[in-house]
Amino acid sequence: MKELVRCRPCGYVMEADKLGDVCPACGMPRKAFEPYRERVSLNRLFLLKFDLHPIAIHLSQSLVILIPFLAVFLNINDHFQPEILGSVLIFSIYVFPFTLVLAIITGTIDGITRFKSLNPPLLRVKIIFSLIILSLSIILFNVAPYEHYGKFTIILSVLCLAAAVQLGLWGKKLINVILPGALHLKKKSKESVSKDEA
Repeated sequence: MKELVRCRPCGYVMEADKLGDVCPACGMPRKAFEPYRERVSLNRLFLLKFDLHPIAIHLSQSLVILIPFLAVFLNINDHFQPEILGSVLIFSIYVFPFTLVLAIITGTIDGITRFKSLNPPLLRVKIIFSLIILSLSIILFNVAPYEHYGKFTIILSVLCLAAAVQLGLWGKKLINVILPGALHLKKKSKESVSKDEA
């Protein structure tokens, strides 16, 4: 495994041989870095490096912002390219639930990989809010075409956006939290047992 270093001020971790004069994340000078040892098992780290959940989340985030914006715009100004913008709105509403399902699946995999469980309180709250947004998106999927993308479309899409913003704020708190790998825990427990025996 390559030698890793961590920026003390911001916590950014990178390979030592790729470090330039400053931290790529916060701009602090090279001397702010210290040696860093990865505490996560290689199997879990391998899976996390694919960044499946962040990629899936960005798909749904783009739609959760686009849908209320287009719905409001088309209801205020229905003379500006209504065929094109209407088609984009319809497509976005139809695809949105599927991107959320993908985000929930990858989020579940990510949660199990990071925390070895789906039981941490903040993770449970994220799962509940994810299911709320998914439920709202399914209602939106069914209601919007029948009411011609009017006020209920706007209300439902704004509710989705509000829930997504809160979900993002909670997710931000968990982004750098990863439990140590099993090897690290075994070594630690062996060390504590040998200290107790001494």
